[in-house]
Amino acid sequence: MPMYRIHRFSKLTGLSTHVIRAWEKRYGLVEPVRGANRYRLYNDEDVRLFRYLKTQVDQGMSIGQLAELGRGPLLELAQRESVMVAVEPPPSDRLVSDLIQALQAHDRAGFERRLNGALAVIPFEEALHRFLLPLQEQVGQLWHDGKLAIAQEHYASNQIKQKIFSATNQLRVVENGPVIVVACPAQEWHELSAMTAAYLCAARGCRVHCLGPNLPVQELARYCRPIHPSFVLLSLTVERSKAEVLALAQELAESVLPLAPVGIGGQCAQLHADILTSHGLQVLSDLKALDGLVYGLRPDGF
Repeated sequence: MPMYRIHRFSKLTGLSTHVIRAWEKRYGLVEPVRGANRYRLYNDEDVRLFRYLKTQVDQGMSIGQLAELGRGPLLELAQRESVMVAVEPPPSDRLVSDLIQALQAHDRAGFERRLNGALAVIPFEEALHRFLLPLQEQVGQLWHDGKLAIAQEHYASNQIKQKIFSATNQLRVVENGPVIVVACPAQEWHELSAMTAAYLCAARGCRVHCLGPNLPVQELARYCRPIHPSFVLLSLTVERSKAEVLALAQELAESVLPLAPVGIGGQCAQLHADILTSHGLQVLSDLKALDGLVYGLRPDGF
């Protein structure tokens, strides 16, 4: 997962570097790793934990009493309450609106300045849910409505894909953990959803093989045989006829399902869920369903 030096960590949590060091030394709730240059490096879990602690202390709780709960229970509480108290970022709706205005005006510099500025102060997974995926959805709708040119849609999509690709490359290499193969079947060129799923799986400690768009089922099966995946995850967003979905489901059931469980997400998968599930394929309704799937694959959760 992404790592942050202490000054960035301070901005993300709203705590001074002095307080961070004091809590770290006194209560042992975080154990930052040391980079090659010996700098302390903190991860997104540490950000979530210290944001939660700051909120509770600001409301009158004792840091000592909180620390007695331990890191694991505190992270569960932080996750449940979805606390966000860092340096106040632009509200997500306004940020998305500003990005779309820049896109419509062909203001490349303004678009990238706003996008990069928001990403600099928000942990990546939070940014993904708060504005990157909503931006992609709105851009797609505007293109569908004829309010954006296809070139503008491609530009925005490529910017988002670059951010996901970069964040994925910053994750630590996992040696153990469930093996998940992520791909788009033949004639499916929209890979952003697959890239998002691959990032989320990798961030949760899975060994992810992301195979990209337009992959024939037989090639998918050939790739899976020697690596014995724990799960195969496909993105199916482009509209297809019932006959096309039926043919795909049959081929997956015959060639891939004997090798690993298969889950499919995307608008087209939702539309034809009955066909897919009748062939033993799982349909994932959203990213929360993906989280539940990955949690079930890991013996220790995440």
